Amino acid sequence: MEKYIEAPILPQDIQELRAGDMVYISGTIYTARDAAHKRMQETLERGGELPLELQNNVIYYMGPSPAREGRAIGSAGPTTASRMDKYAPQLLDLGLKGMIGKGKRSQAVMDAIIRNKAVYFAAIGGAGALLSKSITQSTLIAYDDLGTEAIRKLTVKNFPVIVVIDSLGNNLYETAIEEFQQMKF
Repeated sequence: MEKYIEAPILPQDIQELRAGDMVYISGTIYTARDAAHKRMQETLERGGELPLELQNNVIYYMGPSPAREGRAIGSAGPTTASRMDKYAPQLLDLGLKGMIGKGKRSQAVMDAIIRNKAVYFAAIGGAGALLSKSITQSTLIAYDDLGTEAIRKLTVKNFPVIVVIDSLGNNLYETAIEEFQQMKF
C-alpha cells in the first residue's frame, strides 16, 4: 500500500504503517552514520545534549557525496543499518521514531522498535542519485569534522522508502522469505 507521511512523524501515522508499505516522506529528516552515532553516544554518556531533537524524528543512515551544481545534495544512498545497531535502542528510547537504511536489524533494535512504537524503513541501495532528487535542502548541523558522516538536516519531498519493520514487529525481510519459500515454481 502507498502512503504519504510528514516528518517529524506523528505516532498515529506510525501505527498505521505496515511492513511492505511503500511510503513517501516529506518534511525534515536527519542524516547520521557510524561516527556521528558514536559521538552522540559519547555525548549522552557525558550527560551532554544531542545536536538534534530526537522526539518523533527520523535518522537516515547516509553520507552524501558533494552536491552537483543546482542540487541540494549529491548522491544520497543508504548505508548498512546494522552498523548503527549498538546505538539505535538508546536513541529509540529517547524518542527517535524512524530510521532509514538498508539491510537487517538486530533483535535488540527490533525489540526497541516495538517498545517505542517506531519504524524502520529501507531506501533502495544503489539508487543514491535518484533518491537525491527528493532532497530539496541540506544543512550541516553538527560534527563538521566528520565530513560526509557529519549530521545534516534534510528537507525532503516524497522521499521513497519501504517499511521493513513496523511498530508491531512485523519484519518484511522475514515475511518475504517465507512467502518466497511457499511459492511453487
